[in-house]
Formats: sequence, structure tokens, C-alpha cells
Amino acid sequence: MGHIWRSLEKFLKSCGETFTRHNPAHCMETQMKQLIRGVMSMTLIPLAIIMATLPVAMAAAMPATPLVGVDWLAANLDNDDVVLIDLRNKIDGGSYDTYLEGHIPSAIHSDYLKDGWRVGRDDLVGLLPEASQFQELARKLGVSSGSHVVLIPAGVGSTDFGSSARAYWTFKVFGHDNVSILDGGFAAWKAAYPAQVESGAPVALAAGDFTASFQPQGYVSTEDVKRIVAAETGATLLDGRTREQFLGDAKHPKAATGGRIPGAMLLFQETAYDIDANRLKSVPELESIYGGIDADLPIVSYCNTGHWAATNWFVLSEVLGRKDVRLYDGSMVEWTADGDNPLLTGESNMDRIKSFLKGVFG
Repeated sequence: MGHIWRSLEKFLKSCGETFTRHNPAHCMETQMKQLIRGVMSMTLIPLAIIMATLPVAMAAAMPATPLVGVDWLAANLDNDDVVLIDLRNKIDGGSYDTYLEGHIPSAIHSDYLKDGWRVGRDDLVGLLPEASQFQELARKLGVSSGSHVVLIPAGVGSTDFGSSARAYWTFKVFGHDNVSILDGGFAAWKAAYPAQVESGAPVALAAGDFTASFQPQGYVSTEDVKRIVAAETGATLLDGRTREQFLGDAKHPKAATGGRIPGAMLLFQETAYDIDANRLKSVPELESIYGGIDADLPIVSYCNTGHWAATNWFVLSEVLGRKDVRLYDGSMVEWTADGDNPLLTGESNMDRIKSFLKGVFG
């Protein structure tokens, strides 16, 4: 690239000298010939370098979205405002030791299951932490008010993706909107940039100055869900669990009993996930999958502990841009803790008809 700039500089300088001799035609004819010969005599290596780095350069210029790709991340690794949080944990077969064996440069590890992303209270699990608890966690990870947080799943399955989706929702609930998930996770990074994987412990971080401020619009409580159930209309209750759990034939170990919240519709969260590619499906596919959900009604996403539900919430709210999508963090574990809360089990007559028609017509 330096050859090009030097040739341009030489051309312009010579033009200036020739114009002072009142002979512009001579300048344009001879100097342009010299410039063209100089450029054409160069090797193709600079061009190859430009072409190789073009995707990264373009990614750097693109604004961040809820899902960012590995090229965007590669272009922003040296950005001090970008904070990478590696969430690998037992769900994906990972741990801090796995992180030490290899991680994205500058990423800091935080175990999703152990570090307080979800907390237990009153014998319930999977609950949203208090604002002060989350603020302390985020600051320890170097998050400040101006940070762009990128959450990194392992990239091995839909339940693993749910860790990042739930952490993403938690940042949003506490007032930090500048957050993304790495599409394809660490697995996608390692496949695309195998030479840019570090091992060993990270450099000690300076604490951030993030201040947690609860934003209620993405959150729903058990009392809110009770009112929705009592009204029997006005919102879509979206169950992200398996069909067996939805029907009450199976349950989470921490749930008091099996079944589902009355009025709920089933959409198993893995339906949104491309298992072979280990990332969310394309937007057109997601639009088709979630297209049957009434766009005019608020949506409450739930599962067992608000983990699987986070994927449905993320797709609807952040990828598809639906308005008024909320996550029930306590989900079935909290709902069934109160024996007075109503439950349904088995298939309804309408469900049986739908299943029969699907079997006949495909």
C-alpha cells in the first residue's frame, strides 16, 4: 500500500512543478503514464491483503446487533469498550478449566450456573438477582455504563444458547441495552479464527462502574401471571418446555408437580435452533416458526426456571422485534410452589383434533 501512496505523492508533486511551468498537458500525459506503470508493476500481494481483510473491515464499520458474528468481533477485539464474557459452564460441558485451555482473546470467564446470574430464594431456584447483586457481578467483570457487552456461549446446543439469552435478558432488565450474543459462540470463533485463541488465566481486570437500574417492562411476576390466567385473555402464555413436560407426563426436579399454566401454548425452545450449525435459525425460518403467535397480544415466555424461556424471549423480542415480550423468571418451579395456582395436564380436545389433523395431512 505504501507504493501506491508514494506514487500518488510523486505524481502530485510533479504536477505542481509542471503547472508552474505552464505546461499542464505535459504533466497529465507523462506523469499519469509513470503512475500507471508503477501501479501495474506492483505485485498482487497488496490486493490479496485487501481482499482478505475486507470482511473484517466491513464488520468493524457495522453497528452491533443483538447477535454479532465472528467477523464483527474480530474487528472489535481491540476496542476497549467491548467486554467479552465467556459463560461456559456445566450445561455445555465447560468450566473455568475449559476456559483456561482456550478462549477468545480478552474474554473474561463467568460461570453462568455459579456466579449469580440466577439466584435462589425461599427454596426457589433460577430467580432474577437483586439489583445490588447483579451490579456487583457486572462490575467485577469490568462492565461500565459505556461498555458493549458480548456474551459468549459455548456454541454446542440450544440449552447452552439459553445461558447467554438469559444473561442478555438480565442485562436488559437492569438497564444495560448495549449487549449482544456471539452467534455460534466459542465454537464458531475457533472454527473461523483458530490462530486467535488464547490459553491461561486472563489479565486482571479493572472494576467497572455499571449501575443496575431495574426496568420492569421485560419482567413478569407470579402475581402478574395469576391476573393473566384469571382474565383468560389479553396475553399469550408461551411454554418453552418439552411436550412431555407441557402435558404433565414429566417435570423439572424442583417443580412441585407436573402440568402447565392454563391457557398456555407450547413452543419448545429448541425449535428455534439449528442443531447442525449450532446457532439460531435464520430470520425467515424464525418468522415462520413464531408467525402463529398473535402479534397484537403481549407475550409471557416461561419454562421451568426461566432458562429455556429466555431463548423464546430473545427470538421474539430481540431478533423479530415483537413488542411487549416478557420473561417469567420463576416459571413452573415458582408457579407450582403455591398449590392454589391452577394447572392443566394432558391434551385438550382441541389439541387432540390438531394432532389428528397434523397426522393426516402432515
